[in-house]
Amino acid sequence: MADLLNSIFLMAPAGGQGGGSSMITTFIMFGAVILIMYFMMIRPQQKRQKEMQNMLSNLREGDKVVLNSGMHGTITKVEEKTFIIQIADNTKVKFEKSAVVQKV
Repeated sequence: MADLLNSIFLMAPAGGQGGGSSMITTFIMFGAVILIMYFMMIRPQQKRQKEMQNMLSNLREGDKVVLNSGMHGTITKVEEKTFIIQIADNTKVKFEKSAVVQKV
C-alpha cells in the first residue's frame, strides 16, 4: 500500500518535470485549510449547539425566558417538545422548545 501511494505522489507529470513535491505540498496545504476550518468554524458551532441543548434540557417551571421573537415570558408547564409560557396576566401560549433563545 505504501509503495502504491509513493508511486502516485512521486509520478512525474507528462511534461517530464519532477512535480512530486509540488503535489505533496498541495495536499498538505489542503489538509491545513480543512483543519483551520474545523477549529475556527465547525468546532465552535458544535460547542454552542451543545450549550443550547443543555440549557433547554435544564429549563423548569418558573424560569423566565426570552423567545426568538423577542417575547419575554415565564414557563408554566414543561412538556416533551413544548413549553407553556405565560406572556401576560391570564395569557398562556404553547411554544416549541427550539423557540427559546435564552434564560433570563
